[in-house]
Amino acid sequence: MTVDDALWSAVGDPIRRRMLDLLLADGGGTATGLAAQLPVTRQAVAKHLAVLDRAGLVHGTAAGRERRYRVDDVQLARAVAQLSEVGAAWDRRLARIKAIAETIARRQ
Repeated sequence: MTVDDALWSAVGDPIRRRMLDLLLADGGGTATGLAAQLPVTRQAVAKHLAVLDRAGLVHGTAAGRERRYRVDDVQLARAVAQLSEVGAAWDRRLARIKAIAETIARRQ
């Protein structure tokens, strides 16, 4: 399993995750529109969008004086797949730890 650190760094921030939720729900949006729905300034939203764009999670296109951003479905699916893999790996680790703990408990 290869984990994309830039991708996970981008989605590691709660504001950026909320932005992705809003963009998915609305089918896209602008920094101004997102700022109206978030507890941060438009400038902060623009910086967060730049991080998401560098990670390939969103793409912006010119829309008049602003840019309209949309979520990249392929990159988002890649993130979900990586999360599933990481979750499954931790489930296996925790199952092994549980088995070891049960073995120790039976011996005592």
